Amino acid sequence: MQKEIPNIDFNSQKPDNSGIELLSIESLAKRKDEIAHNPEKVHQIAFNMIVFYTEGKSKQLVDFVWHEVKENTIIHLSKGQINAFQFTENLKGYILLFTDEYLKKQINTLPKNEIVRLFNSHLFSPIIQVSKGSNVGEYIQLFYNEYSNIEEDYNQENTYNSLYSIIFSKLERLKQYQTFHLKRSDKLNKFLDFKSLLELHFTKSRNADFYAKKLNITYKHLNTICKDIVSLTAKQFIDEFIVLEAKRLLVNSEIKSTELAYSLGFEEPTNFVKYFKKHTELSPNQFKKDFI
Repeated sequence: MQKEIPNIDFNSQKPDNSGIELLSIESLAKRKDEIAHNPEKVHQIAFNMIVFYTEGKSKQLVDFVWHEVKENTIIHLSKGQINAFQFTENLKGYILLFTDEYLKKQINTLPKNEIVRLFNSHLFSPIIQVSKGSNVGEYIQLFYNEYSNIEEDYNQENTYNSLYSIIFSKLERLKQYQTFHLKRSDKLNKFLDFKSLLELHFTKSRNADFYAKKLNITYKHLNTICKDIVSLTAKQFIDEFIVLEAKRLLVNSEIKSTELAYSLGFEEPTNFVKYFKKHTELSPNQFKKDFI
């Protein structure tokens, strides 16, 4: 199936890379017309990404929403999300890329809350505004210096791992002030279980009661959990999840609405069109045409 919006794979310029790369925004902007896909054009990423803006003002697209960025803004994206940059004059910063495999290797050294807060796109905004008193930028700069040092490669991987852990911990500290209400708890754990079940079974059921039964709780209890964690009912969260999946599929392939309807578990294509239009005010074809 031909892609209309490409899926960009992790492709490090360094030999024997362990699954992590760091580059400057300026270097990517200079090469934008030379690489296979212009990063200012919409694309889907097959890796995780943290972008730290140090100078200038611009916008960055994350899952169909443009976010304003400026000095000390951080944007974080998970594998599978839709992305596009907007390179403006005097825009500077760093882009940290890493694979799922690299993230999994680091999980044991990182508090669980850090993974939940930073790479759970259905729970949090992808944007962090860093206070001027924070030194996270200094560690990212240090990481960039280490990564760019081609003459000294002894024990570099351990250095990368250590700096990565420090940066993550710094970001967690910043993120917790924006998500102070969300602490690791039985309620959060149950919500994450619900989200995992939804990822597995959303083509089978869009019924909140289906997931409540699998979690061995009542529909009312699941609703209460969802309202406390994401300020949505369970059904609203399910609908938002499915519409986002539909959008990603629509813009990332030549799949027709009919095929997409069946792949998402709708028995009739007309039901899917009504469902999509109800939540977006556009038909699937209109959305695809307008966005692309």
